[in-house]
Amino acid sequence: MKRFRLVVLPGDGIGPEVTAEALRALVAVGDLFGYRLEVAEHAIGATAVARFGEPFPAATREAVTRADAVLLGAVGDPALDRAPRQQRPEAGLLALRKLLGVYANLRPVAVHPALAHASPLRPERLAGVDLLIVRELTGGLYYGEPRGRDETSGVNTLRYSAAEVERVARVAFQAARGRRRRVTSVDKANVLEVSQLWRDVVTRVASEYPDVALEHLYVDYAAMRLVANPASIDVLVTENLFGDILSDEAAVLAGSLGLLPSASLGEGPGLFEPVHGSAPDIAGQGVANPVGAIASAAMLLRHGLGLPDAAAALDQAVRSVLDAGGRTRDLARPGEPSLGTREFGERVVRAVRGSTDAGGATAKGQAAAAS
Repeated sequence: MKRFRLVVLPGDGIGPEVTAEALRALVAVGDLFGYRLEVAEHAIGATAVARFGEPFPAATREAVTRADAVLLGAVGDPALDRAPRQQRPEAGLLALRKLLGVYANLRPVAVHPALAHASPLRPERLAGVDLLIVRELTGGLYYGEPRGRDETSGVNTLRYSAAEVERVARVAFQAARGRRRRVTSVDKANVLEVSQLWRDVVTRVASEYPDVALEHLYVDYAAMRLVANPASIDVLVTENLFGDILSDEAAVLAGSLGLLPSASLGEGPGLFEPVHGSAPDIAGQGVANPVGAIASAAMLLRHGLGLPDAAAALDQAVRSVLDAGGRTRDLARPGEPSLGTREFGERVVRAVRGSTDAGGATAKGQAAAAS
């Protein structure tokens, strides 16, 4: 039986709630496909500040470097918004990404037919939407030096090397080869010298992938395309700040931030997390949507542990629950019943185990049919 070391960082706000359901789903799939997880839980973000006085303590640092994969809930607490920068929860997240060297963030966005009503866009604009955002994750404004502020001014530095651009571009082109073979590179080359470098390097990398079509878009037009014609985008690759903004904008296509997973990949263990924030206003109420966290667990199986069949079974289980009418509060129409976080997770686990109330077929059979 295969065994894997999994470090779980529940984080802040709704993070522990949704992560618990993702972990239960991983265990259920493991029972079906014959793997076991050695799980170690550690603190990060505001929770770590409260317990250890810093957002990314030494014990967490040591644990993640020894893991086969890392599952993260969410970080953030408004109470620390005015804390010194190194004491803010987000500083712990940036340090985690840097330590793991996860330079490519993959954010798939697809529209489930049963949830088209949840998007503010008209259904005809959502037809055929299935895109992947590849965001550079360890460079750009979020990491550039010098940085700082005083009472009268502030400075951040936008910096990229050709090597940083090249490696994330390769991830995008390789991903496109398994999809519709189109890459959209997003920059602001009409204004920014860094974007001019970005465009030149991506164009050079594209010459090595003659089977993949490349287009360049300025970020402002790309933002418009995401809502005006999202089905025209296959793989979108961009730098850190633009990717942060555009990936959250793309959440309106699916209907809720709570639905979307992500995988951050690099040279060591992968980092897997839903794209939503810590949502402290609903924390502890049991109403958070766990789909993004569970779908992130499926990406962990596929990209982090090399278990594509188990990942497909988990993805299919989520789809079957949605097909059967399972809705969390953020997805339910007015007057429709909704499931709590735990209830939705329980239905996914039953679907994994082949219960008849979520479609009838066994999870293995569903996974085989989907592959």
